[in-house]
Amino acid sequence: MVKRYLELRSLAEALTLLTTSFPPPRRTERVPLMQAAGRVAAVPIFAKYSVPEVNISAMDGIAVRSRDTVGASDWNPLTLEHCRRVNTGNIIPPEFDAVVMIEDVWESGDRYQIRRAAIPWQHVRPAGEDIKENKLVIPRGHLIRPFDIGALATYGFSSIEVLAVNVGIIPTGSELVPLGVHPGPGQVVESNTVMAQVFLSQTGARCTRLPIVPDDPDLIREALRKAVQENDLVVISAGSSAGTRDFTESVICSLGELIFHGVAVKPGKPVMLGKIEGKPVLGLPGYPLAAQTVLREFAAPLLKSWGFAPAPKYPVTAKLAQPLTSDPGFDEFVPLFVGRIGKTLYGMPHGKGAGVQMATVKANGYTHIPAPVEGYEAGTEHEVFLTTDPGSIERTFFFTGTLDPALEELANLAHDKGLFIHATNPGNTAGFLALGSNTCHAAPLVLPAQPLSNGYPSLLKSLAIEDLIFIHIAGIDMGIASRDGLGIADLSHARFINTRRDTPSRTVLDNLLATEGIDPSKVNGYRQEVHGPPAVAAAIRNGFADAGICTSGIASASGLRFVPVAREDYELAIRREIFSDPRIALLLDLIRSPAYRTILKKSGGYTISRTGMVRCLSSDLTLTEGPAPAVLPHLQQI
Repeated sequence: MVKRYLELRSLAEALTLLTTSFPPPRRTERVPLMQAAGRVAAVPIFAKYSVPEVNISAMDGIAVRSRDTVGASDWNPLTLEHCRRVNTGNIIPPEFDAVVMIEDVWESGDRYQIRRAAIPWQHVRPAGEDIKENKLVIPRGHLIRPFDIGALATYGFSSIEVLAVNVGIIPTGSELVPLGVHPGPGQVVESNTVMAQVFLSQTGARCTRLPIVPDDPDLIREALRKAVQENDLVVISAGSSAGTRDFTESVICSLGELIFHGVAVKPGKPVMLGKIEGKPVLGLPGYPLAAQTVLREFAAPLLKSWGFAPAPKYPVTAKLAQPLTSDPGFDEFVPLFVGRIGKTLYGMPHGKGAGVQMATVKANGYTHIPAPVEGYEAGTEHEVFLTTDPGSIERTFFFTGTLDPALEELANLAHDKGLFIHATNPGNTAGFLALGSNTCHAAPLVLPAQPLSNGYPSLLKSLAIEDLIFIHIAGIDMGIASRDGLGIADLSHARFINTRRDTPSRTVLDNLLATEGIDPSKVNGYRQEVHGPPAVAAAIRNGFADAGICTSGIASASGLRFVPVAREDYELAIRREIFSDPRIALLLDLIRSPAYRTILKKSGGYTISRTGMVRCLSSDLTLTEGPAPAVLPHLQQI
């Protein structure tokens, strides 16, 4: 019998049940000051004494009575009868109320002469200047930071009372292997609870990952029983969906009660909440992106309701670079990458598939599509929550087009200079469209040697020819990738994997078939299309196909043999106005650098004789050497 979610709670209803069903544990513990960073203060912390406790000197100099210095000037130097030599941090005797810097003092034997009057309390740190005794240092509920530790030490503390909560995290699944073990066929590294431990620890909770439990209901029941006894909150990973080996629901019901199973949220619909011995048990879905959503939108709010720190996020308003769609009735959370193009902040959506874990590695934020909304059009201004340093978005490039390992190497060099390249791989056509809509900084393109009018006239009509400038990255070999060194003669009988129409690899294949007189319908797999050359290489490497067209760099990176059939140009297309951005100048310097040329040469399959050349489109849509330095004054070499 197929298990189904008979009732999907709304996100709001599920959160209300979660945060009202479990009162805070209200436990505290005293920890040494050196272990207090990252914990939450359980009570207000007040200074034990004033700092400084007495008046002290803020400079090296002489302590004086300010009334004795009245009238001192270059024309009327005064020799002081009553003063005392002090250094920075020395106590100021009660009879003095100012300090004259030693640089403004002339010594004559054991007497001091000044030529400038001192005002009361000049260069004196009065008692309690930093903080007075019994004044508030840190309020209750404050997440203690590393720099707070120094202040607390100064104000007399060697230990701190903090909120205490224990979170036990149980990984389940017979296919799991521990962290650091290379998974075999059908196995996967257990990562969700690693992520959960690190994420929830940021709130000030004390998290413990427990051993992996196989898909056996009796073993899961015993592990859950023990975890509930030892912890205030239990998070159990996987086993919450509707598969034949998902036992979490039945185990929770056998030990306590199930509050809900299934929430109208994507990703993360299988999330469940149980109560055992009065304690919450939160069931995480196994898909990483769904697990992340449940940790952020369920576990973190529960801990926040108990007084712990909220999960860090930084709201900004960004314009959507692409449309966002959503199923009505579901609250959906979508990873995005945020960057600034000109004066506009753009959000670039990632794929929403639950298993796309790299989406959150590449993303620097996410957005929420509420349940009543079906989506948003491109260009809509929408709230986005950044998950990284907000300052990084000013150092971010959007690249949209055709990716190659040569670009990944460039991104690594750029990162060393403080630039972040976020590159998506929808192909040449999408790259031109993104340039036309001004939703990318640059489009990496694989372009044929023949005029572009052969492939992209309609797209280029939307852009003035003089608006585009091309930076040559490298010449690249396109060819047949395979495990066994297959060539042109093998195309009619090998299992082939193709890419979409208008992609460079598809164009190369079609030209090759036409030249060889091979009917495309005779190629087994001609109509079987994948997203791009990296997906072609992956399909061949994993045994789903025998051959396909990709670049030599991609074939080499995938450990495949390669037979070249064409040479193309890998170019970075940029709108002319973007060249005024100084980051482009830095990027061009990196492309022209000996270090980058060395990397390309070592990789093999690249021609670097024109690397770094700036080119533009001529009237017949061919690429020619680029604009004069007068047009681009910051470019010194063409």
